[in-house]
Amino acid sequence: MKLVCLWDCDPAKAFELHASFDQDENGFENAAYGLDRRQFDDYIEKKRKESLGIELPQGYVPATEYILVNDDGEYVGIFNLRHELNEYLAKHAGHIGYGIAKNYRGRGYASRGLELLLQEARKHGITTAYLSVNKNNPASLKVQQKNGAWIDHEDEQEFYTRIEIQ
Repeated sequence: MKLVCLWDCDPAKAFELHASFDQDENGFENAAYGLDRRQFDDYIEKKRKESLGIELPQGYVPATEYILVNDDGEYVGIFNLRHELNEYLAKHAGHIGYGIAKNYRGRGYASRGLELLLQEARKHGITTAYLSVNKNNPASLKVQQKNGAWIDHEDEQEFYTRIEIQ
C-alpha cells in the first residue's frame, strides 16, 4: 500500500475515485465534487500548486492531496495533509483529512493510510498532528486512536484529536 501525490496518479482513476464521494461525507469534504473530467484536470493542477504554496486563496495554507493505492493498484482513498496550520485550522480541521471509498471501507485502509500520512507529515516538520472527527463517526475516531490519537477537546459536533509523530 502506498500514498501517491494526486498529480502523479492516473487522472482517470483519480477522477473516478473522487466521483465516488459525496460532497461531504462524515466531515470529509470532497473539493472535486461535481467536476467534470476536464475540470478535474484543472483541479489536479490547482492541487499541485497548492502543495507548493502557489496561488493560495486567502486563508489557505500549503497542502498536499494524496491517493491511497492498495497492493492491487486500486485507488481506495483520498488523504489531505496541510503542511502548516493557521489560527482557524489549529482550532478546527487541523492538518489531516481523509476518506475511504465506500466499497473499500472496513478493510483497514484508513488506519494504514493515516499511518503513511503521518510519515509524510513528519517530512514537513510536523511533530504533533491535529485532526478532527465528527462525533457520529466512531470508526474514524478508532482509526485515529489506533495511530496514537488522543482527544484534546470537543464541541457539540466534533472531537479534536492530536497525534505525536515519532
